[in-house]
Amino acid sequence: MQHVELAPGHRISRVIKGGWQLAGGHGTVDRETGIEDMIAFADAGITTFDCADIYTGVEALIGEFRRTYVRARGVEALTRIKVHTKFVPDLGNLASLTRADVVHAIETSLSRLGMERLDLVQFHWWDYEIDRQVEVASWLTELRQQGKIANIGGTNFDTRQLQRLLDAGVPMVSMQVQYSLIDDRPARAMAALAAASNVSLLCYGSVAGGLFSERWLGAQEPAAPFENRSLAKYKLIVDEFGGWELFQDLLGVLAAIARRHNCDIASVASRAVLERPGVAAVIVGARNRSHLVRNLGITDLALTAEDFGQIKLVLSRAKSVPGDVYGLERDRNGKHGSVMKYNLNKQGH
Repeated sequence: MQHVELAPGHRISRVIKGGWQLAGGHGTVDRETGIEDMIAFADAGITTFDCADIYTGVEALIGEFRRTYVRARGVEALTRIKVHTKFVPDLGNLASLTRADVVHAIETSLSRLGMERLDLVQFHWWDYEIDRQVEVASWLTELRQQGKIANIGGTNFDTRQLQRLLDAGVPMVSMQVQYSLIDDRPARAMAALAAASNVSLLCYGSVAGGLFSERWLGAQEPAAPFENRSLAKYKLIVDEFGGWELFQDLLGVLAAIARRHNCDIASVASRAVLERPGVAAVIVGARNRSHLVRNLGITDLALTAEDFGQIKLVLSRAKSVPGDVYGLERDRNGKHGSVMKYNLNKQGH
């Protein structure tokens, strides 16, 4: 497994184990099995875990894993584990949010994770019209100066808002964005600003909620009601990209590439995103260790110029997903925004 320095003293695996799928809506999660899965990932070299304060129960589960891991592997082994959480204030609280609310949220994450200092807090803001995101980010900066937070990142900000945060002196080290072969929005402006500002991209959606897989090659186009929120979310992106027929063409090309490299479609799709400028890591939403061997192989996969040429040929027929990063999803009345849940923190804070 390849690793990279996200910030001084903050070394991450280039494949990150995601946590959204452990928060409900994707099937029952057994706590003991979940912890065993995390141990297996960590032992294998995937030492970075992504979660959020709004992923119900996931911070606490990772905290339990950390306690188990230090008992089983020792303190030195635990130092290699990095946890990326998020601070996502509820939409309904944005206008009234206070510094005390932010402190409480960070202290809650610290308690759940069993940490004295959070490795990375990724900040999200639902509504730019409630123009307090720079003010709230400055409170996170103060908490970093006080030693509660090691590093600050963002999630799903667009390029203009990232620039505003940087101009305000918020020490951003990363931006988590949706980035895949069917969603190139970060490539238009975000990637250039991030590179110029030493902000690394952490990418989710590289396997489109599982649509990039042999299961969907040659399969009938899925329709509502979908089996989980991920499928609903990423099927909308397929529609924006150019539809199911074109997506099938892309899957066919990826399947041929996967056969040449003795791997699978998902690994090719993820490796292709890792090759893009400014991308530090991809976040793989693994519910369990069933695909661990494949996940480990992502960073070893050496795609050729021929491989990329074949992918590019299909992508040349695609439509671009419109707008900047997370723009479609911010329209709460639109089909993309309707998949989101905006007030999850009230359940835990």
